[in-house]
Amino acid sequence: MKKRNIILCTAAGVVVVAAAAGVIVMKGNSSGGGMQGGMGGPGGGPGGMGGMQQESQNTVVRAEEPETGSIYLTTELTGTVEPDDVVHVYAKASGDITAVYVKAGDTVTKGQVLFTIDTEQVANAKNSVDSAQVNLQKAQSDLARMQILYDGGDLSEQEYEQYTNAVKTAQLQYNSAKTSYDQQVSYSSVTAPISGKVESCSAEVYDRANMNGELCVISGEGEKKVTFYVTQRMLENLAVGDSLTVEKSGNTYNAMIDEINTMVDDSTGMFKVEAQLTDTDNNAATGSTVKLTVTTGKAENVMTIPVDAVYYSGGNAYVYLYEDGKAKKASIEVGINDDDYVEVIDGLSADDLVVSTWSNNLYEGADIQLSGSSDSQAVPEGAGDQNSQAAQNGEAGAPDGQAASDAAGHNGGAAPAGENAPADRAGGETPAADNSAAGSSASQEG
Repeated sequence: MKKRNIILCTAAGVVVVAAAAGVIVMKGNSSGGGMQGGMGGPGGGPGGMGGMQQESQNTVVRAEEPETGSIYLTTELTGTVEPDDVVHVYAKASGDITAVYVKAGDTVTKGQVLFTIDTEQVANAKNSVDSAQVNLQKAQSDLARMQILYDGGDLSEQEYEQYTNAVKTAQLQYNSAKTSYDQQVSYSSVTAPISGKVESCSAEVYDRANMNGELCVISGEGEKKVTFYVTQRMLENLAVGDSLTVEKSGNTYNAMIDEINTMVDDSTGMFKVEAQLTDTDNNAATGSTVKLTVTTGKAENVMTIPVDAVYYSGGNAYVYLYEDGKAKKASIEVGINDDDYVEVIDGLSADDLVVSTWSNNLYEGADIQLSGSSDSQAVPEGAGDQNSQAAQNGEAGAPDGQAASDAAGHNGGAAPAGENAPADRAGGETPAADNSAAGSSASQEG
């Protein structure tokens, strides 16, 4: 009996000690959570400074007024270098080529003999000249004899006039034959019509030259030009006098448009444009293909804003304006844009502060703060909820078996071992186990 009383007393003492330990642990957790929440530390609850700091966080943005500027759109095309003056030399009479005095690449001067052609008409023309000359000499001799008779009164006026007309007719025939002969001689000797460079030469000795057949091509000594083709839309933004750049073999040249054809080219279905090259060298050879950079769109002296400031919804453009710490959505009408700026046609005034920072935290009425302002604590643009959640979750972690926040302690709950209890859900939304469970379990075991 005595032994049983000793065992009961010992068990009662263990129960009392366990209950006291449970009370101490609960008070310690409650006190620690409250201080951490008050100081805004890792376990800060919604009632302390940590909660007030979260509510004051704004998105930091940059804002600027629209600027007046110009936007130019460029398009890369290909073109062909051609001489400013090009002459195709043709044979004016048929015959065999008996001599060739030039080849491709040679420089020639105006009037220089290029080819000799044995035209069959030269001999015939020479015979006609000789025959006409004989007839002229005979008519002149007859008139000289008749002049004596006419002067002596032995020849009538009518007869004398016949001899005179015969001389005139013979003279005309001779002149015509001589002209034809000279022409045939010129046809047999082909000369350069201009000074320049022989770009191509297809004629060789003993070749048969046909009338109007091409013999060679000569380019003038003047400046070169580049020809290219554009579409209707591009043509609307081009004008005579516009400048462009030409690239060839790593070198860049300047050119200026001097001719725009308004009729569609049959072979390409586009419009032919010619530009005068101003500073070429041997790298821009005649007939070579070059790369062109042409301005095909421009908006000069217009209102512009950064491209990153523009949002789109259903194909409609809009921006956010900064007004008294709030984001205000404004619809705009835009024009052309390049990589940096977009043209604003309507919807903004010159003194509007346009938010130029892209952020997914922007919406109508959102709290925003200008970069560089120190009116309130703020997070960088784009950080948004992620940074604030990290501040609440990353530092709110508690060791296993310890309460995560003061609110969890007051609600009789503790965060599961190794997990964080977010501050915005600490007011009872995050379920937790009862802290008194340890004491109850100990009492039952006792």
